[in-house]
Amino acid sequence: MDTKIATAKSKQHVARSRFAYSMGAFGHDVFYALLSTYFIMYVTGHLFNSSNKAFNNHMVLWVTSIIAVLRIVELLVDPLIGNAIDRTNTRWGKFKPWVVGGGIISAIILAILFTPMGGLSLSNPYLYLLIFAILYIIMDIFYSFNDVAFWSMIPALSFDSHERDKIATFARVGSTVGGNIVGFVIMPMVLFFSANQNGGTGDDRGWFIFAAIAAAVAAITAVGVGLGTHEEKSLLRENKEQTKLKDVYKILVKNDQLFAIALSYLFYTTGITLVNSMELYYFTYILGDSRAFSILGGLNTVIGVISVLTFPLFTGKISRRKLFYGSVSLLFLGLLIFAFAGKSLILVLVGAELFFIPQPLVFLVVLMTITDSVEYGQLKLGHRDESLTLSVRPLLDKFAGAVSGWIIGPTTIIAGMTAGATAATVTAAGAAKFKLVMFLAPAILILISVFIFAKKVKLDEKMHAKIVAELEKTWGDHLEDADSDTSQPGVTDITSPVAGTLVNLKDVNDENFASGNMGKGFAIKPSDGKVIAPFSGTVRATFSTRHAIGLESDNGIMLLIHVGIDTVKLRGTGFISYFDKDQHFDKGDELMEFWDPAIKKAGLDDTVMVTVTNSKDFDIKLLKDAGEKVTTTDIVMEVSKK
Repeated sequence: MDTKIATAKSKQHVARSRFAYSMGAFGHDVFYALLSTYFIMYVTGHLFNSSNKAFNNHMVLWVTSIIAVLRIVELLVDPLIGNAIDRTNTRWGKFKPWVVGGGIISAIILAILFTPMGGLSLSNPYLYLLIFAILYIIMDIFYSFNDVAFWSMIPALSFDSHERDKIATFARVGSTVGGNIVGFVIMPMVLFFSANQNGGTGDDRGWFIFAAIAAAVAAITAVGVGLGTHEEKSLLRENKEQTKLKDVYKILVKNDQLFAIALSYLFYTTGITLVNSMELYYFTYILGDSRAFSILGGLNTVIGVISVLTFPLFTGKISRRKLFYGSVSLLFLGLLIFAFAGKSLILVLVGAELFFIPQPLVFLVVLMTITDSVEYGQLKLGHRDESLTLSVRPLLDKFAGAVSGWIIGPTTIIAGMTAGATAATVTAAGAAKFKLVMFLAPAILILISVFIFAKKVKLDEKMHAKIVAELEKTWGDHLEDADSDTSQPGVTDITSPVAGTLVNLKDVNDENFASGNMGKGFAIKPSDGKVIAPFSGTVRATFSTRHAIGLESDNGIMLLIHVGIDTVKLRGTGFISYFDKDQHFDKGDELMEFWDPAIKKAGLDDTVMVTVTNSKDFDIKLLKDAGEKVTTTDIVMEVSKK
């Protein structure tokens, strides 16, 4: 009975944690959409609405320039934020204080920024600019604390990679809905709360009330993360290294494939962000129907969720390069239709949606390539820089947001889309200038991105598989070089890590293992997917594809357990890891698990290979013959120091 109660409570805890974290992702992206896409619309169209148009335009330029400069400056602060979070140690955890505190403070300040501060923007504009700059940088820094802490806490919520994947999936759905639903509700709500419709643009009151509601959602869901989740404590999560911006630059320069994909993505994300940020302007000032923007927001919400849930289907059937080129081609088709849609709502929606659909696919290609560049850099440079490498993409997205915001300010002034403007007041010349910036400039940026990708990005699935295979061969070398005396005298019994039928290593269909290049050992045709620790020791090597694991026993035996042949191609599908690098384990602990049908369905060999990679230091004796059936308690190999 007690066991059943404990199990029920555990399931409730898991469900509560998933729900709280996914709602946190929802609120997080509601805030981000409001800040990155729609705040600039408020600034250019409502913040400065005096009778002096030159003054209004002058102030819009000042504010948009301040925002751009501060966002670029904030990029320099980002590594310090990560370090501060790493050093945090409270009874509530490492991440939750920043998620909750950062979420509440940034939400309150953003709501304040959606006001003229008691008329100060007109009565004392330069004092307003000073206060605005101070509030904005404080808001942006606390939002970054919230952002970094929120997305960094997934590993702290569970040590089970399968559960982590589920949490991450729920979070991606929540963030997709949150980011897109703002576009669905913003103009109907702004106009509903506005005393003056102003030709479909709303007024100060409508924008502030909507911003306050969105900020409240962000703050409440951040508190929900604090109350509904629990951080697992472990020495494994303690980060001893300090991340510095100069380190990011060093990695970029030395890792040519990371640099290539980063440069390609920089041009791409700047162009995409520019178009996405200008869509509401198009609906409001060219189409003349801001409420219709809700249709696009609704479509994006639904299609975005479907995309998140169906992306794995693409990655297994279409190569990365084909996926990238196909996605960009569809994106260009949508941009072309959008550019010539004029005032046709149907064509605008078709073009905008075709432009939106491929964006998550391109993002996935970029993310996978950046992730694979971790192993590329490890092989090329001799050390693994995972956190630094993965920090590159968020920095590029923030830079793109800063640049696009800087461009939009002058564009709205030139096009006549500032305070007091409506679709009726925008001239044909103004609309043409706006379209040049919204469509032609991003098209050029994306074309540059494609050119860089085609010429410089060489890292694909096949190349990554070869890199991982090479790393598998050499993963123990640095350990041997660092401490040649770790092996100790005595005999160590090695049990089979997997249940199944023994196979001679020389008979496996992998030349590296069959030839003995990977060390002496044995192979198993598995009958079960659980991989059990054959001795006590430490995890010394893990792979992003989760198909293999490198172990070091407490007496210096380095053992590689490799599940399947060419299973790196599965990119982690069907594999679950229960231990991380440098984590200690005991004999009998479950190290990982694999789903055999997934391997066989892909047409791959599921043979598990087990080798002592530092075989030259030991005498190795096999105790059982090929063809015998073994369990994870059967001793298969005897290893003793020479």
